[in-house]
Amino acid sequence: MYQALYRKWRPRDFEDVVGQEHITRTLQRQVAEGKLSHAYLFTGTRGTGKTTCAKILAKAVNCEHPEDGRPCNRCPACLGIDNGSLLDVLEMDAASNNGVDYIRALREEAIYPPAHVKYRVYIVDEVHMLSVSAFNALLKILEEPPAHLIFILATTELHKVPATILSRCQRFAFKRILPRDIAQRLLYVAREEGIGLTPGGADLLARLADGALRDALSLLDQCGAAGGDVDEAKVLEVLGLAGNLQVSEMLEDILKRDQQAAILLLHQLYSGGKDIGALLGELSTLARDLLIRMTAPRGGDALLSGGYPAEVLDRLAALASPQRLIHITTLLQSTAAGLALSASRRTDAELCLLRLCDDSLSGDLTALAARIERLEAGEFRPAAAAPVQAAPAQAAAPIREAPPPAAEDDIPWDALLQEGPPPVEGETPPAPAESAPAAPAAAQDAPAEDRNLWPRLLNSYKGRLPAMNRAFLDSAWGVLEGDLLTVTCASDLTKNQLHNDKVQGVLQEITSAAVGRPVSVAFTVGKLPAATRAPAAHPEDKLDALIGLGSQFDNFKVK
Repeated sequence: MYQALYRKWRPRDFEDVVGQEHITRTLQRQVAEGKLSHAYLFTGTRGTGKTTCAKILAKAVNCEHPEDGRPCNRCPACLGIDNGSLLDVLEMDAASNNGVDYIRALREEAIYPPAHVKYRVYIVDEVHMLSVSAFNALLKILEEPPAHLIFILATTELHKVPATILSRCQRFAFKRILPRDIAQRLLYVAREEGIGLTPGGADLLARLADGALRDALSLLDQCGAAGGDVDEAKVLEVLGLAGNLQVSEMLEDILKRDQQAAILLLHQLYSGGKDIGALLGELSTLARDLLIRMTAPRGGDALLSGGYPAEVLDRLAALASPQRLIHITTLLQSTAAGLALSASRRTDAELCLLRLCDDSLSGDLTALAARIERLEAGEFRPAAAAPVQAAPAQAAAPIREAPPPAAEDDIPWDALLQEGPPPVEGETPPAPAESAPAAPAAAQDAPAEDRNLWPRLLNSYKGRLPAMNRAFLDSAWGVLEGDLLTVTCASDLTKNQLHNDKVQGVLQEITSAAVGRPVSVAFTVGKLPAATRAPAAHPEDKLDALIGLGSQFDNFKVK
């Protein structure tokens, strides 16, 4: 009869246990030196080797020919424990035998010495499933155990074990096995079994196992039964993960804000029998993988779920930002949590997709911040915004559509130099002077001091800088003296925010292009000129459009 790989390749010695060297070395030394405890507690997630180490320890303490604390695996005691025929070593499942009567019977039997070996060993798996009365019955024998008795308790939920039990056991915490260790073990087993496992397939199986070597061997057994080489494509096909590609397509539609494509794909998956809760969970997992890949590009592969190829993650990462992925994951998680009380799970999923594709349908501050960020970046413009209500004596000013940011070669430097500073409300603009033919730039002498250059070019500076730097430019004033632009800042804070390579490069580039000669930039702290006044809003600020957009939120209140 065929034996499953996880049973056939179960470790029989401490050296065969993968990824738990911090535990196996301690247990082996205790056996070699004879410093055994009467009770052990093994904790950790599934498939990490708790029960395996318990059986190896039971063999080691009863082996007739131990080798430096390791069982020989050849004597009758070792062979009897391996095949389960030795009655002095009992392995029980507390999940199905959790009553107090069973523990009382075990306690009455434990007082008798073993018949064939040195120690009577009880291995209690999933000990957290015992009832309160059963724990109380077990506590007495743990307090005063016979010299020939050893208890080995194993659990995946340590918080459910009473403190009175914990205090009487030596505790060993089994950690999740690293993917690289699982991959090496899989390659070794595949080579011994004649399975054509590729390194890429081994890495994918290791990530899918989530730190459990038993699960990894079961997945390898399933993929190897399909025949042929087991590579990444074969793993995805055999394990039914090819549908993850449709999930990635849906997230791509969300990132591209394509509502129609996302809704149609949801209908297709729903008609094909896909569970709504599972779909939202897979979308959330994919968004998490993207977020980890973007924030931890080095060393983050071990944290990924493993269900999506690297090329898919790279393609989707180019369409998203960390802020939007956090918003997507949060909304998916909250929607999935509310499905249990939903009257229509499909409707909730459709509404969730619509809100993910269109930020204007979400009323939380995260979505509002994302919309303002897109507005400042010029990614979209409202099709029809309500006009701003002007004072009774003035006519309502229409909303102006801001032009897209101009390229550096398209900036009308000559027009900027001729316009001068913008007029202040309430003042009569000066009459334009008679135009005179402009001399060529090369024939004109450079002005000794130009105090009007800063207000003329301020809007161009702001159009090239981030929002934080643009705000501090209003607290500064620049004067061009020869080939040096001296920027006077109102405070040290303003100087610290502006005195960096980014701002200095933008000021130098735009000013040099405006005056037709190379210009250097220097920053200082001092009192601004008395004639300094706040410049008018740059067209790229889109203030009118932003105010019109904000009128949609008149009834919006922050709780």
